Amino acid sequence: MASKAVEKRGRVGVDTVDPRDEPSAEWGWHGSFPKATRIAGWVCAVILLVMLYGNHHGWTENLWLIGLSLLMMFGLVLDMRKQRTAWRK
Repeated sequence: MASKAVEKRGRVGVDTVDPRDEPSAEWGWHGSFPKATRIAGWVCAVILLVMLYGNHHGWTENLWLIGLSLLMMFGLVLDMRKQRTAWRK
């Protein structure tokens, strides 16, 4: 059950954060870096693939590096697709 104070608040806007819910919103910026996060994700995926050229001899390390890189790239592609179709919702 929601209290009456919560019911009265409602949602002011889509990007608005209520300072009662997030105290840090009163004194500073409160958000995220979506573009920088995507760029950092692609850079990390490429770095994982560059790490294949190393001094290791077994395939275990290569499989982990390739698998994690592919998993990261799959997540980034899903995020790009979600971002592209977000306006339709």
